[in-house]
Amino acid sequence: MRYLYHLPDWPAFRWREDEIATPLAAVRHRQGRLIGRMEGLGFDLRNEAVLTTLTDDVLKSSEIEGENLDKEQVRSSIARRLGMDISGLVPSDRNVEGVVEMMLDATQHFDQPLTEARLFDWHASLFPTGRSGMQRITVGAWRGAEGGPMQVVSGPIGRERVHYQAPDAEHLPEEMAAFLNWFEEPSAYDAVLKAALAHLRFVTIHPFDDGNGRIARAIADMALARSEGSVQRFYSMSAEIRKQRKGYYDILEATQKGDLDITAWLLWFLACLDGAIARSEDVLQHVFAKARFWEVHRDISFNDRQRLMLNKLLDGFEGKLNTSKWAKIAKCSQDTALRDIEALMVLGILEREPGGGRSTSYALSGGNYE
Repeated sequence: MRYLYHLPDWPAFRWREDEIATPLAAVRHRQGRLIGRMEGLGFDLRNEAVLTTLTDDVLKSSEIEGENLDKEQVRSSIARRLGMDISGLVPSDRNVEGVVEMMLDATQHFDQPLTEARLFDWHASLFPTGRSGMQRITVGAWRGAEGGPMQVVSGPIGRERVHYQAPDAEHLPEEMAAFLNWFEEPSAYDAVLKAALAHLRFVTIHPFDDGNGRIARAIADMALARSEGSVQRFYSMSAEIRKQRKGYYDILEATQKGDLDITAWLLWFLACLDGAIARSEDVLQHVFAKARFWEVHRDISFNDRQRLMLNKLLDGFEGKLNTSKWAKIAKCSQDTALRDIEALMVLGILEREPGGGRSTSYALSGGNYE
């Protein structure tokens, strides 16, 4: 099978400017409006939006690869590293810390050069045990030739379908040196297009034993941060890619098996970015609703346990909240949890959900804080 990197002019990508110009201009306009709107927010609201966005980005980038991280651990890790004062911080597993380290290094230090050593550090942070699942892999270095060709496959053993086969290991030092030089040199085309090209070029080279997709998305986020000149992230490309996961893999496979005209990939990437920016409205609504809740109840003296649990409910508590969960999360007895809950019910902030007995659960009352 012939892939992009087999072509004589690789990696001299080309595209049809007349098809790209309008969607690129539209995305750039929406990008600028979003940043302007966010800069007009107060410090606390802006921080809450950044924290929500980065948490979503880390969670969804891992979900694309089939790995589900704990939301509270991710949120706590990001908040600690950014020096944000939030309630209910929890310890984070090393694998969570590693993904957060990589993502924050890419976006918070976007103006620093992307180097081989930096990529090796990112890769090592993703695989702190030196294993991907049960399998030992090469960590913090380009993949070797020992395991044979690097293939992306699906299907049961004996009936596998090869979606893509990456360049042989012997070509990786040369390919990656060229990629890193290109990424750092000035470009004649728009910086958003460079993000799309970087994503495609890196994932096509596929230089690591594992983690290539997550690192490719981190590189794209780094390039997008450069396009905005800002460390603050208000939209998540990974969250949008997660929504379109099948389309993402389909367009990558089609592009990697095509020619160097990558117009279709650029159009897909721009549409995905446009969707991510549009989706940021959901983040804003959540941030405003949460701020409105605390503004409405500013005169109430909540204890630390109540404040912690109300924030968890406002952030989208998973499952049903009962006294046992309250006690476990707030680190108190069930009797204390019940007293906390009953006090909030008297205030009209919590309500008992349908059902009773041992299955009794509670939720925020239906007040409108939009």
